[in-house]
Amino acid sequence: MPEMPEVQGLVEFLEGRITGLRITRATVANIAALKTYDPPINALREASVIGVSRHGKFVDVTTDAAHLVFHLAKAGWLRWYDALPTTIIKPGRTPIALRVAFADGSGFDLTEAGTKKSLAVYVVREPSDVPGIARLGPDPFDAAFTRDAFAALLVNRRTQIKGLLRDQAVIAGIGNAYSDEILHAARMSPYALAASLDDADIDRLYAAMLETLHDAVVQASGKPPADLKDAKRRGMRVHGRRGQACPVCGDTVRSVFFADNSLEYCPTCQTGGKTLADRRLSRLLK
Repeated sequence: MPEMPEVQGLVEFLEGRITGLRITRATVANIAALKTYDPPINALREASVIGVSRHGKFVDVTTDAAHLVFHLAKAGWLRWYDALPTTIIKPGRTPIALRVAFADGSGFDLTEAGTKKSLAVYVVREPSDVPGIARLGPDPFDAAFTRDAFAALLVNRRTQIKGLLRDQAVIAGIGNAYSDEILHAARMSPYALAASLDDADIDRLYAAMLETLHDAVVQASGKPPADLKDAKRRGMRVHGRRGQACPVCGDTVRSVFFADNSLEYCPTCQTGGKTLADRRLSRLLK
């Protein structure tokens, strides 16, 4: 799933290429992906792009007519073309959900792999008209998101810290992969309860969050969309590396599997050497 660093990379890429361009066509190939009807999708035709920005994991293409907002969900991606293909998209027979063409001949497709379709496209007057954006918590890179502001989010929350980091209504932009990486950098169990963290824990976790995300954004910066996924995988220390050696201590990276995803961690670095139960019950093996 694209998370904040990759989405920021996409935003920077698009902003440098489409700002000032006129949209000549926006074609929906998967009607289920389009979540709005007012303004209609054809409101984008002949609109000029003013800028591109990010809200959590949402990309916001701002035009002089409306905002084109999209969320790539778990299996979505953006495919850029300096020269957009002229082939006709056949709805129902393509992974393409949306194709956007620009006056200079360039364009992009929003694609989604697999059978579970969650990619979402919105055409709105204001970004806050998108329910997912309206619910977002603070962005980790917002200047107002200080250590004390972060600490305030943890007070009285009997929630596992892994889940809290992923909750977009609490903190915007962090998903499964980077929550694993942040907790590994902080040397903290994913099952630790937010309310149980002391000041030293909060200091360590806050610093790990900012450093991990900053480093990932730097790695994503300047890369074309086709290279962002590989850059993300190369930067991971524990996520997606089950069975490999922890780069910090050399212990074997372990996984806990859930219904549709998994988390990865290092027992030595994060759980005092204990192995987390590989089942849905969130407790340590005795």
